[in-house]
Amino acid sequence: MNARFLSLFLYFIAALSPLFAQTIDLNTTIELTNRLEALPHVEQVQQLSINTYQVDFRQALDHKNPDGASFIQRIYLTHLSYENPMVMVTEGYAATQNRAYELSGLLRANQLLVEHRYFGKSKPKTKDWQYLTTRQAAADHHRVIESFKELYTQKWLTTGISKGGQTAIYHRYYYPDDVDVTVPYVAPLNFGVEDPRLTKFLNNVGSATCRKKIFEYQRRLLERREALLPLMKWYCIGKGQRFDIGREAAFEYAVLEYSFSFWQWGKDCRDIPTATASDDEMLQHLIDVVGFSLYTNEGTAYYHPFFYQAMTELGYYGYDTTGLRHLLKAVPQPTNTIFAPIRDLKFNPELNKDVRKWIRKSGNQILYIYGELDAWSATAVNASSKTDALKIVMKNRAHHDARIRNMTPENRLKTMETLQGWIRE
Repeated sequence: MNARFLSLFLYFIAALSPLFAQTIDLNTTIELTNRLEALPHVEQVQQLSINTYQVDFRQALDHKNPDGASFIQRIYLTHLSYENPMVMVTEGYAATQNRAYELSGLLRANQLLVEHRYFGKSKPKTKDWQYLTTRQAAADHHRVIESFKELYTQKWLTTGISKGGQTAIYHRYYYPDDVDVTVPYVAPLNFGVEDPRLTKFLNNVGSATCRKKIFEYQRRLLERREALLPLMKWYCIGKGQRFDIGREAAFEYAVLEYSFSFWQWGKDCRDIPTATASDDEMLQHLIDVVGFSLYTNEGTAYYHPFFYQAMTELGYYGYDTTGLRHLLKAVPQPTNTIFAPIRDLKFNPELNKDVRKWIRKSGNQILYIYGELDAWSATAVNASSKTDALKIVMKNRAHHDARIRNMTPENRLKTMETLQGWIRE
């Protein structure tokens, strides 16, 4: 092990210690609270721990009309030092509590965790869906950065996972000079409501033997529906799960979703039930890999903002029903558009094409991280050699474990050297 690698390795190990373990004296916390309350657009500050704060931040519903309607956006701040860099997490969904992100720990950075508009506690009183756009969300983050830069003057980075990673990319696209570095994890760039690249990926990922086992399991689930649906009924009653779309429709959607979820979460082909499996084993495996929560009344309500964005700007995927269509009864023509809060939404095909052009021409100081097995890697960003960017695709990793800490020593070294170089610039 050479000296350069040893130095970075020891730095990496040290960074894995609890991110927010630093102690701060009482006078510092009082001073910080006062300074936070004085920041533009900050409505309320609540100290959660010695160095963690919950901040209610006033945002314009429509940033083109800053004096119009507004809402409160929930933010969590973890403060280490004014001399440390700041990592802003662009959460793509609700942020129910503060948590440490990998990048913040690796860089020993302060952290702002920003809940996405229309999710969790960051909902306007009246949901006017026209203001749930990537541009409006990016303006939210721009406003947060402008405000908090009055206190934190060192290097700034943004990061996010999955939809949060997409959000970080969009923010950088609209406001390229807001931060110094962006690190999106497993963030797709889709070009349609049903991007065909995802279907192509599922038809080629892994081994032919495993793909065959997946298909045969899906087929058997549908063939054994008469035995499985009563089991599902009692399971859902026990969980308090109700379905406006109908329990049988939820069952069929879960079956169709299985192949995507299997690869997204990096499941093991050896665990797929065979033809000799009992009904209980067949259903339990479907619950373990997919579950039914998305299709419940509560689940669809929670994901309404996501599916609105997916069907208008973010894009999504469809289902290849080859060999299964004749077994579908409740949803003979399955489509994820039914989970959006509004029907007949119009998708903007030009946005992500423009983002792709910007990435290839001007997307500098961006580190893209993907898992080879993750279905979302089918629509991964392709970094350009014309820009100062880095893309790492991690072999045998999926959506949840494509992280810097799980990289090979060589890729981890390359990643940390790249990040440190960008931060020093």
